[in-house]
Amino acid sequence: MAAPDALEARLRDLGTFIRDERRRDRLSLRKLSELAGISNPYLSQIERGLRKPSAEILQAIARALRISAETLYVRAGILDERADAPDLLAEIRRDPTITERQKQALAEIYRSFQRETADQFGGSVPVNEG
Repeated sequence: MAAPDALEARLRDLGTFIRDERRRDRLSLRKLSELAGISNPYLSQIERGLRKPSAEILQAIARALRISAETLYVRAGILDERADAPDLLAEIRRDPTITERQKQALAEIYRSFQRETADQFGGSVPVNEG
């Protein structure tokens, strides 16, 4: 795949992921743009894979969605995926042994810990190197 095609595919994947997370949280495009502090049209372009957002914009979106900025950085190609970092929220969502309500509660507890840690480190969560 040529570099421009790879970038386009990555941006589409990023946009789809953001849209899916927004819908999962039952947020309108307008509400997420408000929470993230970016314009509604710009967020729409990101979700459609038409714009490459900066790290700062991704951090604002991640904060609004209550997910780690690292997750969006990896999807955007800003960071390489860490082999040792499981996607805990995805694992919670896949667990067939708990109810949807329990999954939502666990995810919210996890996100609250992430927010607490991010607040302690000025908005970004430190990356463990090993």
